[in-house]
Amino acid sequence: MPVDYQLNDIVRMKKPHACGENQWQVIRLGMDIRIKCQKCGHSVLIPRARFDRLVRKVLVASAEDNQVADDE
Repeated sequence: MPVDYQLNDIVRMKKPHACGENQWQVIRLGMDIRIKCQKCGHSVLIPRARFDRLVRKVLVASAEDNQVADDE
């Protein structure tokens, strides 16, 4: 089942970063997705297909998601 994610969401990835953290913020969406480590601030550009395989779940949804849900 695919995980639904948006810009500025905090997601948990399958494998941790070298610093030990596995929580990342989505900072760019497109054909490639840029994510930023929440512990050390390092950013990584990953192809969307690979990101879809590696993402486990959305830990914190962005404020934009909450506003859309409130409007409906």
